Amino acid sequence: MTSKILDTRTTDNVPEDAAQITTRTAGQAVIDGLRAHGVDTFFGIPGVQSYELFDALHQEDAIEVIGARHEQACAYMALGYAQSTGKTGVYSVVPGPGILNAGAGILTSLSTSTPTVCLTSEIPTDYMGRGMGHLHEMPDQLGTVKSFAKWAENVLDPALVPATVDEAFRQAGSGRPGPAVVAVPWDVLTQRAQMPANQPAFAPTPALDPEVIQEAARILSGAKNPMIMVGSGARHAAPEVLALAEKLQAPVVSFRGGRGIVPDSHPLGFTCAAGFERWNNTDVLLGIGSRQELMWFRWPDKPENLVHINLDIDPAQHDRLETDLGITADSRDGTVALLDALAESPTRASRHTEFGAVKTAKKNEIAGLTPHADYLGSIREALPYDGFFVEEVSQIGFSSFFGIDMFEPRRFITCGYQGNLGYGFPTALGVQAGNRDKVVISVTGDGGFLYGAQELATAVQHGLNVITVVFNNAAFGNVKADQLRIYGQESASELHNPDFVAFAESFGALGLHAHTPAELKSAIQEAIEAKRPTVIEVPMPLSLKDTPWKFLMPASRKQ
Repeated sequence: MTSKILDTRTTDNVPEDAAQITTRTAGQAVIDGLRAHGVDTFFGIPGVQSYELFDALHQEDAIEVIGARHEQACAYMALGYAQSTGKTGVYSVVPGPGILNAGAGILTSLSTSTPTVCLTSEIPTDYMGRGMGHLHEMPDQLGTVKSFAKWAENVLDPALVPATVDEAFRQAGSGRPGPAVVAVPWDVLTQRAQMPANQPAFAPTPALDPEVIQEAARILSGAKNPMIMVGSGARHAAPEVLALAEKLQAPVVSFRGGRGIVPDSHPLGFTCAAGFERWNNTDVLLGIGSRQELMWFRWPDKPENLVHINLDIDPAQHDRLETDLGITADSRDGTVALLDALAESPTRASRHTEFGAVKTAKKNEIAGLTPHADYLGSIREALPYDGFFVEEVSQIGFSSFFGIDMFEPRRFITCGYQGNLGYGFPTALGVQAGNRDKVVISVTGDGGFLYGAQELATAVQHGLNVITVVFNNAAFGNVKADQLRIYGQESASELHNPDFVAFAESFGALGLHAHTPAELKSAIQEAIEAKRPTVIEVPMPLSLKDTPWKFLMPASRKQ
């Protein structure tokens, strides 16, 4: 019955030869759109509603298809691919339960301003909105998805597929990047139509306001202790941000997405922990492509008379942060304009030595966070300079926000403020898919790893040689620690775990144990040489005393 109702690829009154030349199915047109937008990697799980799409994809040699074991992993892999490459991550899942399973990844794409495109389907158009109980039917799928995606659309006319795919990529990559979702119903995917050519295009960046730039330059030139906060929106503006920091002799503070924009090896490159040491003295704060969570949530006691300038492509961000002066612009464009406006300002005396001492003192303090700092130090020693580090919701992941040096943007991969437990390992697979010649290390707790551990099969099948370090405390560690502190007892946070080494080996991956930081460094080096997906299990008992939170939510330093 399915084939009679839904296979509509034969079009009446259209000769077969002519149809091959002048017409395409909607599914084929989707893949044509991917090719037009330079897509080289595609993550997905096929289902009956998307057979036509995957059949067309099979005939496209230029696009590598990586099949996952769970829809959530498809979205996460696209997320990791996009964050690490700067290109749009593309994936496909079935409608209804498939799109809901992928929902965590869609939401994380929104929260981290990461460009992704999800290609899904819908029940046949004759049944949409009728509540008949068709396979995978979901009441108002489009409305639900629109509530947490940047943009979403159904395509009910096959001829509109090229324009809709173009718009999805434009929405995903323009302005504040984010997730776009295109749903082509089951029956529409197989329909033929004459397809117009794709027209890839991005929305123009906002025009700069010269008066605002001049006012910002005036404020910055008069600042005694300016500070710059950067987020993922400034990743593509790293050279310009550093030039501005040098001009102002301002520390550049990053939290998660902005890590590595100014290298931690540079005197002006500050982690969130080191940046707090300068907060009380700051008189002008310049945010660039950042939500500035440090300022409004994590750091207490906003300095009196602080002047806040915000540079963001999203004008709504100025209102959210209640800024004194908002610059609506692309991060690179706005930073270049500020540099030009400051060109005649006197060159400031170097503060490299002063700031270097602040950073060294903070590093010495962080070194007392054991064993977290020691393990992160070993990872940094083993990870090549241009390698990728994927954090995870775990004690070691939280510690990495300030405890591991980053030297380039896009090398620290994060879930941002969503804090999704279990996102790390499948996201790291997407990072590896987009960077085959680089080393990718994923750190995770035992609880988070088991959210997506089945993707070891994906890693082995597709040669995604991620090195996953599982810090095992037999618990949802952060939850258990909170419960013990607040209530004096745990509840549903202790875990029974497998032997993670044997578990990895059962998939054909490499499994290793490490009991000390030195052993972890050696195990990572072995995994790099092996060029295989690897799981390294590290026993790490939970400690209520040694916690990263004092560096993430510091107490007031005002007297």
